[in-house]
Amino acid sequence: MWLYGLHAVAAALANPHRRARRLLLTEEAEAALSPQIGGPWPLAPDRTDRGRLDQLLGRGTVHQGAALLADPLAQPPLAQVLARPGPLLVLDQVSDPRNVGAILRSAAAFGAAGVIAQERNAPDETGALAKAASGALETVPLLRAVNIARTLIALKAAGCWTVGLAPDAPAALSGPALQSRRVALVLGAEDEGLRRLTRETCDEVARLAMPALAAGPAMPSLNVAAAAAIALYEISRPKDAPAS
Repeated sequence: MWLYGLHAVAAALANPHRRARRLLLTEEAEAALSPQIGGPWPLAPDRTDRGRLDQLLGRGTVHQGAALLADPLAQPPLAQVLARPGPLLVLDQVSDPRNVGAILRSAAAFGAAGVIAQERNAPDETGALAKAASGALETVPLLRAVNIARTLIALKAAGCWTVGLAPDAPAALSGPALQSRRVALVLGAEDEGLRRLTRETCDEVARLAMPALAAGPAMPSLNVAAAAAIALYEISRPKDAPAS
């Protein structure tokens, strides 16, 4: 697979678990990456030009002059991810690679232990996903589960409190109320939301607190990546902090 973009390529080169095979850089991209490498390059770069990268990756791809041919990352077992600190995110049929990438980026920013996606309806590990993750694909484990409901049961058995997000939930998500729990946030696809069995398996279902607008109807729901970021912020909010 080809990874592209300065942040995604730099993070992949710094990841000892990522097997890199070929590195293509323009002169400008090499100059931008050199301070981040901080030593010998793990892989000797081949100098190229933007036209060649456009032809290789597709015109319109925002590659920033950097492309890395690499093997996909091996998936760690769930127990290994649970050994990491922080909340978890579970994605129920979230299929847009840009959304999954953005969720990984938010997960890295808020210290999440990992992201779990459904195997059948999740995007493959691609350059587009890695670009949207802006390096987070290399630091936040992305697991794929065959059955989301069974995975939620396993998370609950491991001590996680599973919270599904749905705009029609009666109560708003409250970070201070969850301070004593390890939370696994469960998010559904934008069109359909959480599937019935997924929702019923969660310990609770909550909505994001959305202020009513002074004029016009409130937006009924958010983009799933934006919702994930807000939910992660909320559950990280200290008990005595004012509501956002």
